[in-house]
Amino acid sequence: MPVVKHFFAFFKSLNFFLLDFCVKIFYCFLMSDLFSTPTVQSGYSAKDIEVLEGLDPVRKRPGMYIGGIDERAYHHLVAEIIDNAMDEAVAGYASNIEVHLSADGYVSVKDNGRGIPIDPHPRFPDKSALEVIMTTLHSGGKFGGNAYVISGGLHGVGLSAVNALSAHLIVEIARDKKLYRQEYRQGKPVTPLTVVGAVSNRRGTSISFLPDTEIFGESVRFKPQTLFRMARTKAFLFRGVEIRWSCDASLIGADDKTPAEQVLKYPNGVADFLDYLMKDRSAVTPRPFSGRVDLPDNEGAVEWAICWPDDYKDGFSYSYCNTIVTPLGGTHETGLRAGLTKSLRAFADMSGNKKAADITADDILNTAGVMLSVFIKDPQFQGQTKERLVTPSAARLVENAVKDPFDHWLSRDIKSANALLDYIIERAEERKRRKKTLETARASATKKLRLPGKLADCSHKETAGTEIFLVEGDSAGGSAKQARDRVHQAILPLRGKILNVISASNDKILANEEIKDMTEALGCGRRDKYNEEALRYEKIIIMTDADVDGAHIASLLMSFFYQEMPQLIENGHLFIALPPLYRLTQGGKSVYAADDDEKDKLLKTVFKNAKNVDISRFKGLGEMPPHQLKETTMDPQKRTLLRVMIPHKATEEEAEEAAYTAQMVERLMGNKPELRFQFIQEHAKFIENLDI
Repeated sequence: MPVVKHFFAFFKSLNFFLLDFCVKIFYCFLMSDLFSTPTVQSGYSAKDIEVLEGLDPVRKRPGMYIGGIDERAYHHLVAEIIDNAMDEAVAGYASNIEVHLSADGYVSVKDNGRGIPIDPHPRFPDKSALEVIMTTLHSGGKFGGNAYVISGGLHGVGLSAVNALSAHLIVEIARDKKLYRQEYRQGKPVTPLTVVGAVSNRRGTSISFLPDTEIFGESVRFKPQTLFRMARTKAFLFRGVEIRWSCDASLIGADDKTPAEQVLKYPNGVADFLDYLMKDRSAVTPRPFSGRVDLPDNEGAVEWAICWPDDYKDGFSYSYCNTIVTPLGGTHETGLRAGLTKSLRAFADMSGNKKAADITADDILNTAGVMLSVFIKDPQFQGQTKERLVTPSAARLVENAVKDPFDHWLSRDIKSANALLDYIIERAEERKRRKKTLETARASATKKLRLPGKLADCSHKETAGTEIFLVEGDSAGGSAKQARDRVHQAILPLRGKILNVISASNDKILANEEIKDMTEALGCGRRDKYNEEALRYEKIIIMTDADVDGAHIASLLMSFFYQEMPQLIENGHLFIALPPLYRLTQGGKSVYAADDDEKDKLLKTVFKNAKNVDISRFKGLGEMPPHQLKETTMDPQKRTLLRVMIPHKATEEEAEEAAYTAQMVERLMGNKPELRFQFIQEHAKFIENLDI
């Protein structure tokens, strides 16, 4: 290793620091290929270039054509065949489609359309048009625009890809009162196209296939439920088609509610689809916004059905182009969003509602139930699996189709329109609150956000292990800030007594500065907007003076959490600190007492027979030296915390306890003073020492 020796000889002339640095750099060089001898790859020539022909590319790289070789891709094979049958229906040549799943794993799709042509192809006179379509990529009747004006198949790949990935495929064509049949294995014909009989009342195409286990493995199987949903969705999307579903009964499990047979036909199209998806859910408006507009110059059609559930659960959105599902959305969804937003803002303008100026398409549609189906010429999709529509003109077509009908729908029922507008504005305000909450989430160590009020935040970035002390006043806050563990403990001083939320309106609660500070500091939202994952601290600790005023403040704070954030209590996050009221000192010994009873007990035990015991009564936490506050109340190793709990209602007994708790909170903190007065009268006789 002469090179190494040379380098180390050079290092001897450097100081130690530079030597250490250079050795590390040199070690990295040794571990890389920098000092290795380059090798020349040999044997790479023109004969190594492989050209895949026919359907070999599909079998070599199935993911490129059907999105993978998993269960989803397995079922996508059926979608490709059903889509071809649906193209015949949309074109007006087919009215019935049959889908059957056999016990042996074969799926059959049959339509009563025109049937795939079987005459010799002009470019390949020795092959039928059927064989060309089945064995040649990018072949089909959807390129020139003469056979199909509107279709979901665009690339001439679907049927040939299914054939390539099938262990066995049988195709039957009924044309000109004859029935033709041909069989394929792994994409290659194994029988010639033959006439198997005469038919007088049948026409169309029937394809039955079994996916190849060499591609998909032995474990993947067709699921009746998935195929049934696929067939039902197609029936919803084109109101002129009837789909007859059937499945071998042995394939349906005991818990599977998939029917063995069912005729699927929906005369109202996507409006029926929306009704089915909504089921027992109620909506903000009594009737959905639905309709269909035929595009000018026979360019296609736009069909939609939209409602706004009032149960605050998640909405749903499904979009389709030429009966092809587009799970990633696309330009047709962009057009829908633009049309609805412009229309609703215009309605709000006419109504004089200025709050609607800030609503967005997300506010309108994020919690809505949306069905959108478009039929357009020459659609452009991303990839063969067609998950996203990218046709630029679709946005304009859908926006123009939807906007005017939505204007009329709003103006026909002003009461429902105003109810919807109020609902959307509420969603917009919720979005703003959520944004503000995210902005107040704890920032990284390099960039710390300004948080509300006088919060002294901790530096730990994770929620676990952190705690926030809600303290009474700036004086106590100052002592607590000096006594705290800055990494894990945050301090939020509160000015005096907060608002009693039990007897206050929502507007008053939202306007209260102390409550606003607490809500923003905790970051979890309140009431039905509460989000456990957004809670910024593991423990919320109420730390007030050990006197009547402190107890009152603690009661007000507990009432706040009980009404506005009950989940926070249920999940065990709320605690009450127990600071001492007295400090007893004699000589070098100091002991703290929580109250008068404990003080008297200490005098009779720990300081029994002791003389000159100094008894100090803390006027408040602000009067307590920081080291004493830490030792008695804030140090996790020495302090005592009282966890606040409410019943979970899991049992009948707990339900009764929960009802009693709610009754007592209302009685003591509600807006009926006579109930509090009655409670005082009933319990006054039990008071022995009143601290006033």
